[in-house]
Amino acid sequence: MLEQIVNAPLFDYMERGLAAANLRHEVISNNIANVNTPYFKKSNVVFEELLAKELAPVPTGQLQVVRTHDRHMPIPSHKRAEATIEEDTSSTMRTDHNNVDIDIEMASMAKNQLYFNALSTMLGQHISAIKNVITTAGQSG
Repeated sequence: MLEQIVNAPLFDYMERGLAAANLRHEVISNNIANVNTPYFKKSNVVFEELLAKELAPVPTGQLQVVRTHDRHMPIPSHKRAEATIEEDTSSTMRTDHNNVDIDIEMASMAKNQLYFNALSTMLGQHISAIKNVITTAGQSG
């Protein structure tokens, strides 16, 4: 029972979201550290768009495969969203060919911090709710 709760999709989505936010923090920090490095090209983390595609409903006309019992073989998911790093080579901000805008990077860092804090809070609340259910069930039994 506990394994079903811990392996629930919500935990998986939040875990991958936190990992993406952590990776994004590292990438933004690297961009900021290289703001004055000639020919440096900034990078971005792509995750939320990939997760949205993963969670999109199955298009009409396609069969949706469903696992109906825990003992059935797992259905492989070929479209599991993972955070990826993409280098932005399409723009140049200055004559030294660097494309890092410090104001944009600082704003991105603040936005990412809010995202990380929100996911952490949600995960903490979910775990507290599970703990409350377990404690309540133990007291009534």
